[in-house]
Amino acid sequence: MKIAIIINTSWNIYNFRRGLVRYFLDRGDEVITIAPEDAYSAKLEEIGCRFIHLPMSASGMNPVTDFVLLLKLRSLLKAERPDVVLTYTIKPNIYGSLAAGWLRIPCICNVSGLGTTFLWKGWVKKMATTLYSFAFRFNRWVFFQNADDRDEFGRFVKIDMSKTSLLPGSGVDIDYFKPGPAPEHSVPVFLMISRLLVEKGIYDFIEAIRIVKKKGRKARFRLIGGLDEEHSRTVSKRELEAWIGDGLITYQEHVEDVRSDIARADVVVLPSYREGTPRTLLEAGAMGKPLIATDVPGCNHVLIDGYNGFLCKVRNPKDLAAKMGLFLALSEEERLQMAQNARQSIVERFDERLVIARYGDKIDELVSGL
Repeated sequence: MKIAIIINTSWNIYNFRRGLVRYFLDRGDEVITIAPEDAYSAKLEEIGCRFIHLPMSASGMNPVTDFVLLLKLRSLLKAERPDVVLTYTIKPNIYGSLAAGWLRIPCICNVSGLGTTFLWKGWVKKMATTLYSFAFRFNRWVFFQNADDRDEFGRFVKIDMSKTSLLPGSGVDIDYFKPGPAPEHSVPVFLMISRLLVEKGIYDFIEAIRIVKKKGRKARFRLIGGLDEEHSRTVSKRELEAWIGDGLITYQEHVEDVRSDIARADVVVLPSYREGTPRTLLEAGAMGKPLIATDVPGCNHVLIDGYNGFLCKVRNPKDLAAKMGLFLALSEEERLQMAQNARQSIVERFDERLVIARYGDKIDELVSGL
């Protein structure tokens, strides 16, 4: 069987779908990965994929460039004739569905989160939902990562819900992300791993840090994530430098392998405004780290308040600071129990093998039914 995977970055395929890709390769399938070329494109070829470069802007909607993208996708799929197409992220989901439907190739989409398009109002949201409504008439199946996203999506997009089902996020490799020795430091470390966007709650994180520090609580705060100054909703480089200069955070832009950084943290924080199923929380939980995250769709599907961490109110730095204070007030025994709960919850509910099995079953069902 020939399987085509279309995403807006090679990095995404390699870091989040590698287990799925290896599953297909191990069972003898041919896997074509289609994405813009980046540092991870060669890594995809190293594990056995065939990589095809497809220029694609991850953000913005320009009718002319997007129509060109659709034509390129159709031409590419017509030449390759895969048995099934798997798509992720908004543009591949929309234009991949259209191109595959045009050629009568089964397409399975994954709506991994509603993203900023659904958080804000205006013409961008209207255009996106209109395109989704048209494009999703042509695909064969849609996976969502939580029930709230599926329900919200159905409010704005015309979609046949009988062609949808849920996945436990992208899953996580619980053998790769596993607990290690406890951090060897006397002051607890709070770690946030995220793109530096408003909707990820970055300003709430910084303000909560100020509150915690004003109360004299002993803690350190780390931030890891890319700064994309071209994104309309990003923080500025000047703001970031000011936070570092004020001693609020230590910062690292990019980490090839986050495991050592998660291992050195005591708790992982994600004050996001909405998620699909946040990979950061899955990886941290799998490594036995307590979590603090907002009580919003996606986050509250991973985090059970008081069990594997603490939920805080969205867009509320005071409540986030209060939950940081709750963690700092835990005894060593209570922290250890919460860490064990975090690992157990991920093993039981978010093992990537659960995701892989559902993809395998659905692909076999659709292809055999042709």
